[in-house]
Amino acid sequence: MRRAADLLTPDLFEVPAPVRPIPGALAVGPALRGLLSDLLKRSPLSRHDVAARMSELTGDHISKHQLDSWTAESRDAWRFPFEYAPAFEAALETHELGAWYADLRGARLSVGREALEAQLGRVAQMRDELARQERALKKLLGEQA
Repeated sequence: MRRAADLLTPDLFEVPAPVRPIPGALAVGPALRGLLSDLLKRSPLSRHDVAARMSELTGDHISKHQLDSWTAESRDAWRFPFEYAPAFEAALETHELGAWYADLRGARLSVGREALEAQLGRVAQMRDELARQERALKKLLGEQA
């Protein structure tokens, strides 16, 4: 049976594609600084609070000045250390940084129930594939499928 094309929700079934690995395509400094800055602006926490929480989570001293430098367009020599990404997200209670990175690499980030549902879908696909293989083997052996 042939399925009709879904014209109402095409984004649900879009296959993510990584950024093409051409020279300069992954120069994401300005985009990362913008994302970090936007996440901080949307947070009810002050930058001092975020820095303190990140310090607590990492055991390293992280200051408001560092957050300001990592997000300032004019401070492109200051790079946000990837090792602080989990603490940054935890302090802001978000997964947007991880989702942004996953999108760059052609993936999607699933969290919580969504991750479990995705795993359930993979298990169902494996079950269906195994059933197909079982039927094929039985047919080769001359048994009833």
